[in-house]
Amino acid sequence: MPRLLILILVLLTGLGTQARALESAPAVSTRATVSLVSDTDAVSPGTPFRIGLRIRLAPGWHTYWRNPGDAGVAPELDLALPKGATAGPIGWPAPQRLAEGPLMTYAYTGEVLLPLTITPAPATAGLGTSTAGTTPSGAPTLQDGAVTIVADARWLVCKQICVPEQAHFTLNLPAGNLPAGNLPAGHAVASAQVTLFAAADRRIPRASPWPAHIAPDGTLWLRGAELNAANVTSAWFIPSVAGTLEDTAAQPLSTGSGGLTLALKPGPAFKPGVDLDGVLAVLDRSGQETDVAVHATPGAPPPELAMSLARVLGFAFLGGLILNLMPCVFPVLAMKALGLAAGAAQGRMRGHALSYTAGVLLAFAALGGALLTARAAGAAAGWGFQFASPVFVAAMAWLLFGVGLNLSGAFEIGTGLAGAGQRLVARGGHSGSFFTGLLAVLVATPCTAPFMGVAIAAALAAPPAETIVVFLAMGLGLAAPYALFAAVPALGRLAPPPGRWMDRLRQGLAFPMYGACAWLVWVVSQEAGPAGVLGTVAGLVLLGFAAWVGGVAQQETGRTRRFAQSVAVAALLVALAVLSGIGEAPSAPLPSEAGTEAYSATRLAALHAEGRPVFVNMTAAWCVTCLVNERVAISSTPVRDAFAAHHVAYLKGDWTRQDGAITAFLREHGRDGVPLYIYFPPGEGSPEVLPQILTEQTVLRAIGAG
Repeated sequence: MPRLLILILVLLTGLGTQARALESAPAVSTRATVSLVSDTDAVSPGTPFRIGLRIRLAPGWHTYWRNPGDAGVAPELDLALPKGATAGPIGWPAPQRLAEGPLMTYAYTGEVLLPLTITPAPATAGLGTSTAGTTPSGAPTLQDGAVTIVADARWLVCKQICVPEQAHFTLNLPAGNLPAGNLPAGHAVASAQVTLFAAADRRIPRASPWPAHIAPDGTLWLRGAELNAANVTSAWFIPSVAGTLEDTAAQPLSTGSGGLTLALKPGPAFKPGVDLDGVLAVLDRSGQETDVAVHATPGAPPPELAMSLARVLGFAFLGGLILNLMPCVFPVLAMKALGLAAGAAQGRMRGHALSYTAGVLLAFAALGGALLTARAAGAAAGWGFQFASPVFVAAMAWLLFGVGLNLSGAFEIGTGLAGAGQRLVARGGHSGSFFTGLLAVLVATPCTAPFMGVAIAAALAAPPAETIVVFLAMGLGLAAPYALFAAVPALGRLAPPPGRWMDRLRQGLAFPMYGACAWLVWVVSQEAGPAGVLGTVAGLVLLGFAAWVGGVAQQETGRTRRFAQSVAVAALLVALAVLSGIGEAPSAPLPSEAGTEAYSATRLAALHAEGRPVFVNMTAAWCVTCLVNERVAISSTPVRDAFAAHHVAYLKGDWTRQDGAITAFLREHGRDGVPLYIYFPPGEGSPEVLPQILTEQTVLRAIGAG
C-alpha cells in the first residue's frame, strides 16, 4: 500500500510539472501581461517544437512590429538553450498601421504571439545559446531529458507615452520519454496553448503567389490575374526595413487585367535596383484582408499596368467638372453668368471663355506648385490647405465683399478706360474674365467633389511634373462648361438680347457674394474666435468705407478726387493692418455635439479594443461639403438613433487648422483633404471608406441599419 501511494504521488507531481511548464510566470504591469509559452506538453531529442513571446496589452496600449515605422522599437528576445539546440527566427504576424500624431507606425494591439521554432539536439547535454542575442543570466538545466529554456525579453509599449519593459522568463518542458514507473514511454501531447500558435499562424503573412517587382521610382507591381478591379478594392505595402519608404505617404492603387501597381514614395533608405521585402495587404470586395510576404526584384511595370496616370487624369477632370455643382462655387458661377451675358451681347464670347479658362488653369497650376513646395518643406499641406489660415479666410471674405459692392454699384472698375478706346475696353473685359477664373479656384478649394480625393492623393505621391499635369486636368474640368462656349460660339445665341435686365442681374448677383462673405466670417469664428471675427468685421467696415469714398472719387475731378482717393487708400491700409493681427487670435474648436467625441488615434484604438463599432468623420469649418453632409446625413435623427441602437461611437476630427494627427490619418487612408468618412466595424472586420457625398441611407447601410 505505501508503494502504491508513492507511485500516485509521483504521477501527480509529474503531471503538475507539465501543466506549469507550458507557460512561464508572467511579467505583469498595468500596461501589458507578457509570458513565454510552448506549443507542446513534452519534448523529444531532435524533434522541433515552438515557443512564443505572448504579449497581452491593456486597452489603448500597443507594441511594435519588426519595422516599427516612423517611431518605436520592435520586441527583442534573447534565449539560452541546451547544448546543441538551435532557435529559428521569430514569425511576425502582420501588423496594423497606426498613426501617432504626424507619424505612421506598424504595431500590435490587443494580444499578439511572436512564435519561433526550437530544435533540440539528438542527444542534449550542457548549455548552448541562441544566435539571436546575448546569453541571459541563469543556465538551463537537463534532468531526465527535461529542458529548461531561459529568456530575456525587452519590449516597448505606448499609449500617450511610451514605456520600455523587460523581463526574465524560465520555461520548463518535461521529456516525452520518462523513466518507467512515471508515465508510459513515448508520451507527448499538444499543450493547451497550441491554439495560440494556430491563431498566430493565421496572422503570419504567407509567401506571395504573385511575382513582384519594384521600379526605380518606387512603383511596386505584382502580376496576377486575381489582382483586378473586380476583386481588389484596396491594397497597401509595409516594408520590412525602416526608412525604405515614406510611411505617411499615400499609396495610390492601380489595377489592370494583369495585376496591380502601388505608387510608393521612396524613403532615405530606398536603393533603386535593389530587392525590396515587406508585407502586402490586399482587401477584396467582401471585406476580407489577405496578407502576403512579398519579395520584389528590380523591374519596371509592364505596359498593361502602366496606365495609372491616364486613369488619374480622368478622375481629376471628372472631379473638376463636378466641382461646378458644389455650393462654394455658386457665387463665382453667378459672376460667370454675368460675364457670359456681357460677352454674348458684345459678340466676344469665345475670347471671354478662353480668358476664364486661362485664369482657372493658372490658379490650379499655382495651387499644385504651392502644395508641392509646402510638402517639400515638411508642412502637412493638402487640398484646401490655405483655408487653414484665418488671415487667408478673412482676406477672401473681404475680396468677395468688395466684389459684391462693385456689383451693387457702390463703385465701378474700369470706367476710366471707357474713353481710351474700344481696344482697352476689350482688354479690360478679358482681364475680368481671367481674374474671375482665378477667383473661382480660390473659392472652390473648400469643396471636394467625387473623384477628387483619389486624384489629389495620387498627384501628390507622383513626381512633381505629373502632379502639375493632374492639377491642370482638374482645372480643365472646372472650366469645361464655360470653355464649351469657346468651342461652340453658336451657343451664344441662346442668351437674350441686351437690355435693362443686365443691370438688374448684376445687382442681384451681389447677394450670393454677400452670403459667401457671411459664411467666411463664420469660418473665421471657428479658427480665430471672437477676436478674429471682430477684426474681420472691422475690415469689412473699412472696405465698405473705402468703396464708398472710391465711388465718390470717380464722380469728382481735380483736388477733390485726389483727396477722396487718398482717404480710400488710407482706409485700405488700416484694413491691412487689422488683417495682420487676425492670425494672432486663439483658435476655437468646432462646437461639440451630444454623442460626439473628439478624434484621437488613442481613442480610436481603445474603442476598437473594446469591440465597439466606430464612425469617424474628418471635417473642417471651411469645408462646405463637410457641413452639408453633416446637416443632411450624419446629424439627422434616423442616423443618430441608429448610432445609439447599434452602440456606434462617433469620433469627429477637426482639420480646420490642419492638425498633424488628422493629416496622418487622412494620408493613411489615401486622402489629402476632407471630408473623409470611415466606418470601423467591431472585431476584426476591415474599415469601410464612405463616399464624399453622403446620404442618410449611405450611412445607415454602412453601419448595418439600412
